[in-house]
This record gives sequence, structure tokens and C-alpha cells, in this order.
Amino acid sequence: MVYVIATLTVKPEMRAELIAAAREAISATRKEEGCVAYDLHESVDDSNKLVFVEEWDSADCLPVHSKSDHMRAFGRIAVKCFSAPVKVEIITPEKVEKR
Repeated sequence: MVYVIATLTVKPEMRAELIAAAREAISATRKEEGCVAYDLHESVDDSNKLVFVEEWDSADCLPVHSKSDHMRAFGRIAVKCFSAPVKVEIITPEKVEKR
């Protein structure tokens, strides 16, 4: 089992566009082999801080996911919506990796 926590800070004026694109990516991702859970959450303190919480069968699923057509499409939209670098943590039972 592997978990991914991706924290995004979005420009307020781009928030709706990012969430619309995320909904499409989430729907497609949940159908991917190895995806156990894939959700987007909003910070209770800052509505422009969004957090993807992902659960995968194994780390081997992640490269396939990141290269999928729906994630590439999401990335093209998302990159113009960020107001800060994305923070991604990959969490396994053994360790936490930061990218």
C-alpha cells in the first residue's frame, strides 16, 4: 500500500477552473488499476489550499497514473492555476518520501 498527499495552493481566480478539471481527473483516476481511493479536499483554514489524498495498491501504479491521458490533461490546466509550488509526499508503511 502507498499513499500520496499532494498539496496545491491555487490562485483564487483560478480555483473554479482547477476544481472542474480535477473532477474529470478524479473520475478517470478512480477507474485506474491499483487505485484504492482518490479524493480532493479543501483546507478548513484556506479555501485556496487543496489537498489530493490518494491510496494505491503499490508504488508501481504511480508512474502509470502520472503518464495517463487524463492526468496530462489535468496538468496542462492545473499548472496555470497554482500560486505556489505543489508539495507531494509519498507515504509507505516504511517511510515518507518528499518530491
